[in-house]
Amino acid sequence: MGFSLTITHIIMVIASVILASSFVACAFYTSNIVQNEFTQGVSNAKNTIGTQLDIVYATANTTSPSVFVIYAKNTGKLPINDFTYLDIYAGNYGKAQLYSYDPAAGQGSGKFSVTDANGDGIWEPRETATIYAYPTNAIEGTVLEARIVPSNGIGSDYLFSAPTF
Repeated sequence: MGFSLTITHIIMVIASVILASSFVACAFYTSNIVQNEFTQGVSNAKNTIGTQLDIVYATANTTSPSVFVIYAKNTGKLPINDFTYLDIYAGNYGKAQLYSYDPAAGQGSGKFSVTDANGDGIWEPRETATIYAYPTNAIEGTVLEARIVPSNGIGSDYLFSAPTF
């Protein structure tokens, strides 16, 4: 009877060690997932905070060819080199039109183009870029607005009056 009791104790000890090891492995796996999710969240927040654009000045050519000219500064910490996910809104106050990016945007296209200060195609931090937004119709109205919204990050808006000639 003593020998079977010893074997039973050994089996119980081995089973408890295996059970404890399984629990520890699950705990490590779960904590690794939580750590990865936290790291990804911090990285996304860093990108959002690191991308900030401010409109410094905007004007409009109300005569032909109609164009909104927006001067914006990259006040964030990250460069921007893909302008396809940049939204530009310009037009009469409260009725601005959305413009999508096209490097070959021109008169009446409803698109915008971006020219950075040094012409390398990368909008670096602390660099001012010129955005040309070409409306499909003539620019009318006295109070105009321009808004720039990056896909992730902090954008800017600007109210201005139409120039009188």
